Amino acid sequence: MAKTPQKKRVVEMNPLEIEIAIASLHSTGDYQVLRRLNLARDARLGRPGPEHSRVALCLDTETTGLDFRRDRIIELGVVAFEYDAETGEIYRITDRYSGFEDPGFPIPPEVQEITGISDEMVRGQAFDDAFMNALAAKADLVIAHNAAFDRKFVESRYPAYAKLPWACTVSQIDWGSERLSSRTLEFLLFKTGSLTINAHRALDDAEGVLGLLLERLPVTGASIFMTLLKRAHEITSRIFAVSAPFDKKDVLKERGYRWSDGSQGGNKAWWRDVPADEEHEELAYLAREIYPRGNTSAVQVVRCDALARFSIRE
Repeated sequence: MAKTPQKKRVVEMNPLEIEIAIASLHSTGDYQVLRRLNLARDARLGRPGPEHSRVALCLDTETTGLDFRRDRIIELGVVAFEYDAETGEIYRITDRYSGFEDPGFPIPPEVQEITGISDEMVRGQAFDDAFMNALAAKADLVIAHNAAFDRKFVESRYPAYAKLPWACTVSQIDWGSERLSSRTLEFLLFKTGSLTINAHRALDDAEGVLGLLLERLPVTGASIFMTLLKRAHEITSRIFAVSAPFDKKDVLKERGYRWSDGSQGGNKAWWRDVPADEEHEELAYLAREIYPRGNTSAVQVVRCDALARFSIRE
């Protein structure tokens, strides 16, 4: 005679019991409890901003590949929030968007593996262009975790986003000085707020960026969002050490220079971004340490602000 399937018993705990259990685990020193990011329950959000408040967008894309000229966005996630530009205070979420778009060709298997997005999920789908453009019309700033990637795709698809300033939580915060060894969003959320997300889905990652902005840096204790705001609008100088001697490559890497192979236009060269007011100091360093007889005539300097930084135009 077949046995009747037994229903699993679900034990429900009230919030106070959960907090006591978490505190007990932490007190042993042997455990660290991760919480799933849930912005709807975050007590720091929900207050309407004052009249002078601004709107920022946390944005993430999932794409068919790495080349914005050939590949396509297949998923977009956006979270809009109000903030105070002077204090960095975040008030409330004002809009959300999540959508798929059919790229018109099969999604590569490796992308399906990473994102969990299949051809069936995007077939016949299209982004809400009117809503995306309306978000851009309200926004004062767009923030992405690796804006150098997302911005090129988004402004190729939506020209309105090319007219907005962008900021990047990967490159515009000095995570190394905060003793953080990785700049992945999942790791930073874990180290700053003991939080976890369903990574590599656009809306989850966009919400993860906002979750990160709500936290504080682990060493200095500074607000992550305020730290980003201070860097977002500064003018920087991108210095290209064109024709630098090959035997100086390790010295340049140690200094923070990266190699450009010219695939995105421009010369093959080692490059580094510095604040504009440090440009003279950096050129003096190159003359002293890199170029024979101090001849820096081959060095190229491109100045950039938040309207062009990370964009196709950069």
